[in-house]
Amino acid sequence: MKNTIIKFSLLPYLILFVNTLYISAQENTARFHLGIKAGVNFANVYDEQGEDFQADGKIGFAGGAFMTIPISTWLGVQPEVLFSQKGFKATGTLLNNPYTLTRTTNHFDVPIYLAIMPIKSLTLLVGPQFSFLTRQKDVLENSAHSFEQIQEFNNDNLRKNTLGLSLGLDVNISKIVVGARGGWDITNNHGDGTSSTPRYKNVWAQATIGIRLL
Repeated sequence: MKNTIIKFSLLPYLILFVNTLYISAQENTARFHLGIKAGVNFANVYDEQGEDFQADGKIGFAGGAFMTIPISTWLGVQPEVLFSQKGFKATGTLLNNPYTLTRTTNHFDVPIYLAIMPIKSLTLLVGPQFSFLTRQKDVLENSAHSFEQIQEFNNDNLRKNTLGLSLGLDVNISKIVVGARGGWDITNNHGDGTSSTPRYKNVWAQATIGIRLL
C-alpha cells in the first residue's frame, strides 16, 4: 500500500518531466534558414613533411552566405559559400641577408556541414570543405628591396580544388548567429581525376557574426 502511494505521488512529477521533454523537442526542431555573415580568419601553413619550416599566422577577411536544411528533429545540413583570405608570414636568410615573405591567398570556400542541434541556441558542425584558389599575392622584402608578385587563377573546372576538413559551432541568439570554425587542408584535387597531398597545408581559425534572413 505504501509503495502504491509513493508511485501515485511521483506521477505528477513524471508527467511534468515528460511534458518538458516534449516541449524541448518541439523547440529544437530543425528549420530551414538562410543568412549572411562576416568576420575574420587567422590562417597559417604547416609543412607536411615535418621539415624545419616556421611561419607566423596572418589575419584576413571571411564572409558569405549560409543555409540550414533540416533532416530531422536534431539534424540538418548546412552548406556555406564564403570568400576567405588565408596566408602566412615567414622570415629567413638568403646570402646572409634577412628577408620577410608575406603571402595572401583569396579563396572561395564551400563547406558542407552536418549540423547537430542538441539545444535551440547551439549548433555543432562538422564536414568537408572545398576551397577554390582565385588569387595569390606574395610580397618579398629585405633591407634593400621589396618585390611583389600577384597571380590570378581560373576556376572553370570545379573539380580543381583543395579538399579540407572543417568543424565548429554556432551560437544562435534569435536571428543573430555567432560562429567559430577551425579547419585544415587534406588533399589537392587536380581536376583530371588525380589528387595529391600538398606539402604545405593551410590551417585556419575563423570567427564570424551573421544574421538569419529567413
